[in-house]
This record gives sequence, C-alpha cells and structure tokens, in this order.
Amino acid sequence: MKKVLSGIQPSGRLTLGNYIGAMRNFVELQHQAECFFMVVDLHAITVPQEPAALREQSEAVAALFIAAGIDPAKANVFMQSHVRAHAELGWLLTTLSYMGELERMTQFKDKSAGKDAIGAGLFVYPSLMAADILLYNADLVPVGDDQKQHLELTRDLAGRFNHRFGETFTIPEPYIPKVGARIMSLDDASKKMSKSNPNQGSFIALLDTPDVIRKKISRAVTDSGREVRFDTAEKPEVSNLISIYAQCSGLTVAEVEARYEGQGYGPFKKDLAEQVVGVLEPIQQRYNDIRASGEIGKLLKEGAEKASAVADATLRQVKERMGFLLP
Repeated sequence: MKKVLSGIQPSGRLTLGNYIGAMRNFVELQHQAECFFMVVDLHAITVPQEPAALREQSEAVAALFIAAGIDPAKANVFMQSHVRAHAELGWLLTTLSYMGELERMTQFKDKSAGKDAIGAGLFVYPSLMAADILLYNADLVPVGDDQKQHLELTRDLAGRFNHRFGETFTIPEPYIPKVGARIMSLDDASKKMSKSNPNQGSFIALLDTPDVIRKKISRAVTDSGREVRFDTAEKPEVSNLISIYAQCSGLTVAEVEARYEGQGYGPFKKDLAEQVVGVLEPIQQRYNDIRASGEIGKLLKEGAEKASAVADATLRQVKERMGFLLP
C-alpha cells in the first residue's frame, strides 16, 4: 500500500479553498493508501504566532480534519510537534542542505520581502518539510503550486542522503488529484484564496456562519456584463465562482453555465451561497460535536503514538548510517 503524507498549518482560519483543494482529497486518499495527516505547528512558528491563538488554531485544525471526514481509525492524524523525530531529522537534513538551494526558495523570498529581520527558521523551513515527508518514506505528497519547489528539494535531499549513506529514503512523488480546482480569492481571482489575506471578505472560512457566507458571496467581485460564463481570460472572477459552484454541487462547469444562461449574476450568486452553506453546515456540526466532546486530545495522542512508531524507526536508521552512537 502506498504511503501518503500531508499537513496544514494552524495559522489563521481554514478556508473553503483548503477544503476543496486539500482536505476533501485527504478523505478520499485514506481509503486508498496509508495516510499521515499532520497539523504542522512547527512550521507555523517560522513567523510570529500568539501562543493562545496557536493553541486554539492547532486544536481547531485537528478537529476540522476529522469533521471533514478523516477517520482516525484509518489515517494517522497528529500534531507535528508531538512526534519529536520531525525536529531532529529536520536538523540532520539542514546539515545536508546548501545555502544556495534554500535561498532560491520562492516562498522564502515572498515571506521575507521587505522585512528588516528574518528568522532563520523561515530560511531552513524546506529542510524540516523534507524531514516530515522522509520520516514516513511517503510515496505520494499532495502539494499545491506554492510547495512544488519544496518537494523538489525533498527529492534532492533524499537522493543526496541515499548516495552518501546508502539507500534509506523513498524518493517521493507529487500527488495530483484527477479532479480538483484551485479556489481563488473572492476579491481578486488572480490570487489564491488564502486565510492570511487581511481582507476577511476575500475568503470563506470553514467555520463561517451561513449568514456570513451569504454576505461574502453577495459581495464577491464579478466581471463586467451579466453572463454566467466560464472564461478565465475574459471573466476570471465569475469563472472562479463557477468553479466553486461546480465543486460544491457536483455539477460540471458546463451544467452550471447552462443552468444560469440568461439569468445574470444575482440568482447565480444567491444559489451559489446556498450550495456552499450546504457543504459546510454538516462539517460545522461535526466540528462542534468533536470540540464539545473533549476527545480531540485523546485522538491526537493516539495518532502521535502511531506516527512516532514509524518515525522513530526511520530516525534510528538515519542516525546509525550517519555514524551516531545509538543508546
């Protein structure tokens, strides 16, 4: 059985884009592969975090994983920081990473642009991400466009280690789902929907109330004219809304276009809001039940124990091959 690893940072509120682009795929993958899904809190602190907010968001993301349909009995759900091997292998791989490689990472360039002081953690972030993947010898890694470069570095580091110390790591491949959509911002379809956008109206959070969802979609930017037509070049804003509709309803883009032919943006946006509410309300109910039950701590502990059993074995092999004395 193939192994799959992925994670989501607990910085900011998860969005509809996170669900459609990542979490929904996680739910499908758990039936096809051995899956490890993390809340990557060690990555989150590469930029400043408020301690209370980090704790709350970490638990919220874990609960949303399960509320979205990930079954802890089928997939390992855990906090990255609860498996100590991540930090240790991250350091070991940092010693095999070259300055030039890390300097070329576009995410580092983007996040450090215009800042006087930049934390070293942000610079070596890709080495820790490589450790996350290689600890479990993941065959497949679901990645977005912003992480493809990091996965390439992971592949390079795995090959470099294997060449120098002997065959140890599986060389991971990117996982590209057969069906999916990149959900863009509601205020600018040239940018990905992001929880870090300061404009709260630019994204739909998974825990937004139905009334907030309706308001955000009613205010979503549209193109000139009134035709509900999918054309990313001429009508990027409406095309993004059509993509969201299709993903939430199960209809094809062509079926959405046909349904609203000649009706204009008003009826389309009103129905779109109800489609989104219909997808998110059951998730929100399950999320509230999970948080109220107080079981999330127990589930994360069990997930970390299962993940640690795999990660610790890999780390021990790595240290042995690098020449460390083992206890």
